Formats: sequence, C-alpha cells, structure tokens
Amino acid sequence: MSATRPANRASARTGAAHRIAALAEDGIGGPLPVRLRAWDGSETGPVGAPVVVVRSRRALRRLLWQPGELGLAQAYVTGEIDVEGDLAQGLRTLWSAARERGLHAPKLTPAARARAVAAAVRLGAVGPRPPVPDSQARLRGGLHSRARDRAAISHHYDLSNDFYRLLLDDTMAYSCGYWTSEDPGADPADAQRAKLELICRKLGLTPGARLLDIGCGWGSLTLYAAEQHKARVTAVTLAREQAAHVREQVRARGLEDRVEVVCQDYRDISGAGYDAVATVEMGEHVGDAEYPAFAAALHRHVRPRGRVLVQQMSRGAHAPGGGAFIEAYIAPDMHMRPVGDTVGLLEGAGLEVRSVESMREHYVRTVDAWRRTLEDRWAEFVRLTGEETARVWRLYLVGGALAFEERRMGVDQILSVRPADGGDSGLTGAEAVDWYRNLEER
Repeated sequence: MSATRPANRASARTGAAHRIAALAEDGIGGPLPVRLRAWDGSETGPVGAPVVVVRSRRALRRLLWQPGELGLAQAYVTGEIDVEGDLAQGLRTLWSAARERGLHAPKLTPAARARAVAAAVRLGAVGPRPPVPDSQARLRGGLHSRARDRAAISHHYDLSNDFYRLLLDDTMAYSCGYWTSEDPGADPADAQRAKLELICRKLGLTPGARLLDIGCGWGSLTLYAAEQHKARVTAVTLAREQAAHVREQVRARGLEDRVEVVCQDYRDISGAGYDAVATVEMGEHVGDAEYPAFAAALHRHVRPRGRVLVQQMSRGAHAPGGGAFIEAYIAPDMHMRPVGDTVGLLEGAGLEVRSVESMREHYVRTVDAWRRTLEDRWAEFVRLTGEETARVWRLYLVGGALAFEERRMGVDQILSVRPADGGDSGLTGAEAVDWYRNLEER
C-alpha cells in the first residue's frame, strides 16, 4: 500500500485540474483565486474558495478557441463549466482578486498559445471550434441600421411575454425600481410604482397632458401615467411582443381614449408639441454615434418649456460597462457612457438639464429581486425557455447586480427642459422653489 501512495500523489499533481490551472495562471498573470475540479475528479486551488467545475474537455477546447469572458460565458451557459454554491460569491471573488492582484484578461502570447495547445493535446481536448450556443445573438447588417436594431431588440425583448410575466412583478416594469423602504422583504412592485410616480411628478403631468413614452417596454409608465395622472400617452416600442401586450392592457383597462401604441423605430416618430417626453432605459440601445441625433429628437418632440426625463444606465469613467457576455447574449450593440457625457449630449441638443439623480443602489435591489424570482421558480423557467436560456439569465442577473454593487455600472434619472425663446424654462421664481421642494418631499 505504501508503495502506491507516491504514484497516486503524482497522478493527482498531473490531473486535468492541475494542467488547466497552470494554463489559466499563465494566461491571467497570477494564481487562480478559485478552486478547480475537472472531469477526471482532480482538484486544485485554495481550499474554501468557490469551486469552478470543468465538466468536459469541450469546455477547455472552447476556451482555447475563444479565451476570455465570452468563452467562459459560452461554457457556462452550455453547462460545460459550472460554479458550486453561490454564483454571486464566485464572481465577487474573481473580481476582487483581479483588482487586488492585478490579474488581467487572458493574453496568450505565441509561446503561451503553444504551451496551451500542447497541454490540450495531452488532455485530449484538441478539436474543431465548438458551435456557438443557440442563445447567442447573431446580428447582420450595419451597426444601428434599422434592420439590425430591430433584430437586436427582438433578440432580448421578444423572448416571450410569458417569460417576462414570470420574471417581473405585476407592473411589468423591466427597469430600475425606486425603493422607499429599507425592509429587505419590501415588495418589488411597490418599488416600481414608486419609480413611476417619481417620473410622473418630475415631468409635472396633469390631466390631459401629452406624454411621449419612447421605448415603452410593456407599458408600465404609459399605463400608470394614463390611469393615475390622466395623461394622454403615445407609447412607442420596436418590440412586437411588447406592443401586443400594451395594446391588450389598454383595451382591458378601458384606456383607448388616452393611449396610442405605436410599434416603430424612434427615428420614425412624427409629431411635436408634447408636454413631456420620457425614455426609460432605452437610450443604451441607441448607439454612440447616433446619440446626438437621438437627443435632438427628444428636443424636437417636446414643446417649449416642456420636460424630458431620461432614465439610463451608465458606466464608470474607467469601467468597461456591459462587456462581451452582455453584448453577445443580452443587449447586442448596447452602448453605455459616463453620466456626465450623456448630460453634455442632451445639453448640446438644446435641452437644459435641471437635475440628475443616481439610482445605482436601487438597481442592486431591483436586479436581486429578479434573480430571486428566477431561482425560486427555476423549474418553471427551464420548462418555458430551456436550461441554456435560463442559465444565460442566471449569469446576467448575478453579474448585473454585482456590476451595480461595485460601481462598474450605474443608472441615473436626468431631468431636463426645453427652454422657450429668451430662455424661459417654465420654472421661475417661487414656482421653481415649490417644484424642487415637492421632489424632496416625495
């Protein structure tokens, strides 16, 4: 028995997990902060750390062809790689180690690539590029052409209304809520209604006021403004599933005389003179080069002294924002910028920015509420969409909450007005003081 122990220890040291760890450490420039378990049962890495399970040789082959975030995401959503226990804690550990130890995204020099291929040969992992997962977006055409934008929006928002009904609360609001209670068990629907009321108050909606809701989603703001503030709303979305849902709700609630639903590109919106314009987490889809024209459209559609509210995700000045996984699986062609840059673009279009409110911490709670729903009803989601898509959303929601938690991403409400000739904003003297006091007392 004693004679076999050295051989067993040697075998353990040359198991698949050890070879993979050596490759990974070569690529990222430092020791792995997680523990690895491979398909052959071998393990290596710090005890007590999150455990990354490499279930098959195909995962390694995928990472050789596609090193970095996208390859890891592909392996995760297909189940070739998994994380034992809390996925959020695993990702938090990776991000923390990257910051503290100066680790970087995999960079394979020619010599490192040669070593990786040699190791892959020994592990039996060499082969053709694995197919791209079905859940990954496949867009064609020029960036932010109408056809490509329609396909990008459809990829995410036309997943199915049944899916979003299962994920969201009864408001069907798929954007950051506004949490007015510190109670961890607070109702997400209450947070969404508080957000909708906040937007309506900032826009100063009164009965009969004309509101243009660009990128209306499943109609949460449109329906709230029409029902609670008696506004007349034109709701615009590029997603067919969303438009169908909003029209159904308009009929069910008897709001046909107050709400018009239009399924079209924002660039095709006609009409002007709206009392207020809102666009809630739609500007991220516009594109960097196209944003000045988008801001000009907001200015063009609202009347002089009318108000414009933009709720939009942002990134830190030195943070990457979305990343390869988000671009490929969730929001293709999405573009985020620091909030100050967006303010400058809105003012460059002739709007006067009156307030900017960060809601970053609110998004941590909002996304975490969606994640809990996903986990609590996991079997239902898998039956509805298949396990691959469910895993895409698990990774998306966990990663999204961490991005807001760690200030790599933010979300802001930017309120502006279109001044009339001579600079009249419609908010002068005591009226402006009362307006800001009302916001502070909400």
